[in-house]
Amino acid sequence: MNGVMRLRKYEEFEDDAGRMRRYLRMPSGGLVALDADVASDVQVARWAWVDPGARVSEGVRINSYAWVGAGAVVGPRAHLGTGAHVGRGAVVGEDAVIGPRAQVGAGARIEAGAVVEPEARVPEGAVVTADGVRLAAA
Repeated sequence: MNGVMRLRKYEEFEDDAGRMRRYLRMPSGGLVALDADVASDVQVARWAWVDPGARVSEGVRINSYAWVGAGAVVGPRAHLGTGAHVGRGAVVGEDAVIGPRAQVGAGARIEAGAVVEPEARVPEGAVVTADGVRLAAA
């Protein structure tokens, strides 16, 4: 055999609707859905997930146990802390920070450069701005 053979590791899971979803295990241990659009330099830590249809831009760091929901968009150089959750269809702007165990509700928008404090909960459809406004845990 002339050439290089690459071993890819896949995991399959059943979603809430009973469909089988296939994920690629990244070298760092995280799981990325095959139909997610993830830049090649994104760091997906062990036990972190990127769900189907999500888009994750260059330079993003997704720490352990963090989860990017289906159809969510994470902009360049954003950082998701350990255990953070970005809900279905939410948008996280470039250079934004989602603190450890923070939750961004479905369809919410975190503007570029905004910070969501650790353990904060951003309601579904809410907007967090970057003009010094920080959403803190309740």
